[in-house]
Amino acid sequence: MVSIIWLGLCYLVGSVPFGVLISTGFCRLDPRTSGSRNTGATNVARICGFRYGAAVLILDLLKGFIPVWVAMQFSTSAIFISLTALAVIIGHMYSVFLYGKGGKGVATAVGVFLALSPVATGWIVGICLAAIYLTGFVSLGSLALVSAAPILFLLTANFAYIPLALIIMALVFWRHEENIHRVLTGQENSWRERNAELGLS
Repeated sequence: MVSIIWLGLCYLVGSVPFGVLISTGFCRLDPRTSGSRNTGATNVARICGFRYGAAVLILDLLKGFIPVWVAMQFSTSAIFISLTALAVIIGHMYSVFLYGKGGKGVATAVGVFLALSPVATGWIVGICLAAIYLTGFVSLGSLALVSAAPILFLLTANFAYIPLALIIMALVFWRHEENIHRVLTGQENSWRERNAELGLS
């Protein structure tokens, strides 16, 4: 019973739509109807500015990190900790406060990975940034990140969390279905092009 209540709370924590709250509260713009129409940090940065996007990124990351870190203080069960992580990520992707809609879960996944293995996460984030730099697409960096996670967990001997990393990878790929289609058809927005428009390149 306690576990069910805990997982429910984790889902609610994950459901808090920081992207919507920050964009509407500070910029008077709804990310669900502006830019790429996504509630994540990338779209908030696109429509409101870098500092607001960074704030969303940090808060979404903490949504993943804190519940998993707390769970690890009270339990050594990889199953319980993995369910905690999934509850938060599913809450972010399918928020009760957004009527079942939400973000793509990447920043929250990074928070989860950070709590589980800081060393592996450092490499995972490095691979993500390298992919973004080489391709110009944040979406491809996100997909590289979650694809690298199971491999890095294997290499750093975090065997118990490889199933969790594979499930997160599948969920993030599912949520990036439209991005994958746009990349394949040459319609995906490049971050480099966006920076050039803003005079930042």
